[in-house]
Amino acid sequence: MKTEKQKMLSGELYLASDPELVADKMRCREAMHRFNQSLPESDDWKAAKRDLLPNAAENVYIEPPFFCDYGIHTEIGENVFMNFNCTILDVAPVRIGNRVMMANNVQLLTATHPLDVGRRVIDLEEYGLPITIGDNVWLGGSVIVLPGVTIGKNCVIGAGSVVTKDIPANHVAVGNPARVVRELTEEEVAERHSR
Repeated sequence: MKTEKQKMLSGELYLASDPELVADKMRCREAMHRFNQSLPESDDWKAAKRDLLPNAAENVYIEPPFFCDYGIHTEIGENVFMNFNCTILDVAPVRIGNRVMMANNVQLLTATHPLDVGRRVIDLEEYGLPITIGDNVWLGGSVIVLPGVTIGKNCVIGAGSVVTKDIPANHVAVGNPARVVRELTEEEVAERHSR
């Protein structure tokens, strides 16, 4: 029989009030509090960041305040930047590639709920679907990425967009819901080695 945590991470309905999950969330809240009360690049900030996001590259830079559900279910690659007030609800795995830029107020939301009123309101069941953000992606201010979405490498998502479905690599998408408006040119996706 699966634990509630195993159900949660596999995308099945689960109970968030499970003691193991509550303990994981409390550990996250404590580390998140320390992180958000620390000055960026201070020793306290670095230690809190490691405790909060143990699967993040060392050189990830996050402007406080930052919010997440668990932290331990989020993987973050090298040279990622997150501006003020980003939120990651990681009840399902979140994978963020290398060199990703997130403007202020970006939300990555894996958590969702059943449409069935009884399961949602009476049984208090919920579930999550993973989110994947490819390398070199730029998410504009207040972008919201919904459960189960993959954004391919090199994409640019315009400010205020709500991403409800996958965006293929090398595209610009904008709007609510986000729609692809054009493909990036070869020049735009070419890697530069001048720095």
